[in-house]
Amino acid sequence: MLSFTRRTLLALSASAAIATALPAVAADDIVIGGSIPLTGVFAFAGVGIEAGMQDYIKIVNEAGGIQGRKLRLAYEDTGYKVDASVAVFNKLTSQDEIHLYYGDSTGFAKTINGEIDRRGSMIMAGASFATELNDPKTFPHQFMAGPDYSEMTGILLEYIAKEKPGARIVLVNSDTEFGRDPIAATKARASELGLEVVEEIITPPTAVDVSTEVLKLRRARPDYTIFHGYVLAPLPEFMSQAKQLGLETKFMGTFWSMDSSIWAKVGEAADGFMGVMPYRYYYDEADNAPMMDRIREMRPEYQSTPYMQGFLTAMLFTEAAKRTLEAGKELNGANLKAALNSIENFDTGGIIGVPISIPGNSIPVGRIYRYDASAQQMKPASDWISVQE
Repeated sequence: MLSFTRRTLLALSASAAIATALPAVAADDIVIGGSIPLTGVFAFAGVGIEAGMQDYIKIVNEAGGIQGRKLRLAYEDTGYKVDASVAVFNKLTSQDEIHLYYGDSTGFAKTINGEIDRRGSMIMAGASFATELNDPKTFPHQFMAGPDYSEMTGILLEYIAKEKPGARIVLVNSDTEFGRDPIAATKARASELGLEVVEEIITPPTAVDVSTEVLKLRRARPDYTIFHGYVLAPLPEFMSQAKQLGLETKFMGTFWSMDSSIWAKVGEAADGFMGVMPYRYYYDEADNAPMMDRIREMRPEYQSTPYMQGFLTAMLFTEAAKRTLEAGKELNGANLKAALNSIENFDTGGIIGVPISIPGNSIPVGRIYRYDASAQQMKPASDWISVQE
């Protein structure tokens, strides 16, 4: 009976009489569930993601919530393990009515997808930008708050093609599902842009000795070297050895290698490292970026790139729920995803430097940044680049 009453109220939410008659039900929290890795190998990301989501939720609640309903984040640590993530999902969804969910990994997103579709009650985003998830037919209730991994390398290639037409490129990928994800798409797009992939190097995800791989790099003499499938190691070792050998190549990476705080520990060897970033950095100065100003007011100290990802994900969850309720529709997977896909030329308050649209499961926009070791900051090296088809 309760769920029926809630659906009825949502369908008739424009009716002031009903809202007044049943304020307790109308004011129910809108719960965002989360399988978030606060310990383990991905903890640095999970801590930032949770903080970013909580801050945006606070902003919304201080402004009165969504039609008087407050947002709440219900989450538990997963240690970045799929079985733990599934257990957290089952526990949280048994305790609360959850229509919005944050997942910690590609493995979890793929494992739980069938259950999300079966329930039909929610949409899900998360830490994964896997190309496989960017398929509305197979993953109709999921999305990512940024470009998928193939779109990320596509943005890098657009930049390269403009800066050095016909450039020679080496791909360095970790021997993981994450690392191998964009290889085929990168090679295909490079060919379309007239760029030449002259070598592919695969390493363990946290390789220590990369001397053999660096020799391959030296023989290939690329203009650009694109890393994917790593957070930090073994990138600094690659870069240090290559520079010692006098190899003049521009090193580039994708989102999870782009937090400036991890490169600050590397020092001078990191100078000039470039990569794609879907969001502005905490310290970026920009006109008409009120959300960046608000973040700096709330958090006077540097906030990581995962923080920005969590913040924007919470913003998009909120916008989908807001549009669904404003249309007088029930909060369920189909309605929420349709509302999300109605987002067109949306202003994120400066988190992303251009208006965004979400026609599918991703936001195929990013910007190239270059690390300045003396400032210990990532500096913009391009304008915002869209690879939306």
